[in-house]
Amino acid sequence: MEETISKEDVKRFEEQYNAELEKGTVSSDTQFSYAWCLIRSDNKNDILKGVLLLQGLCHSGADQRDYLYFIAEGYYKLNEYKSALRYTNRLLQIEPQNQQGVELQEKITGQMKKDGLIGLGILGGTALLFGGAAALVGLAFAGRK
Repeated sequence: MEETISKEDVKRFEEQYNAELEKGTVSSDTQFSYAWCLIRSDNKNDILKGVLLLQGLCHSGADQRDYLYFIAEGYYKLNEYKSALRYTNRLLQIEPQNQQGVELQEKITGQMKKDGLIGLGILGGTALLFGGAAALVGLAFAGRK
C-alpha cells in the first residue's frame, strides 16, 4: 500500500482515459487502471478522484472485489477509516478468505484504535491541564479572602 506511482504513468493512464471519454465510452478496464494509478498517487485529490472512479464502476452493477479493495485502500490513505472499513467489510462479505482484504481490515481497525487512544490521551491531558488551572485559580481566590 505504500507503493506510489510516477507522475508520468498517471499522465499516460489519464490520457488513455480522456481519449476514450472523448469517444463517448470509457471501458471499465481503462477506468479501473486510471483509478488504480490515482489511488497509488501521494496526492490526496488524485486519491479521492480514484476512489470516485472506482465507485462509479461499482454502481454500474459490477461489484468486483478489486474495486472494493482499492476503494477501501483509497479511503484508508485519505484517513477516512469508517468508509475504508465499510468497503473492506463489503469485500469480505463477498470473499471472506481474501487475504488482502483481511490484512487491510486489520490495518484499518488498528489505526482506528490507535487514533482513538491518541484522542483519549489528548482529551485526558487537556482535562488535566484545565483542571489544574481551575485549581490554581481557586487557590488564588481563596488566598485573597
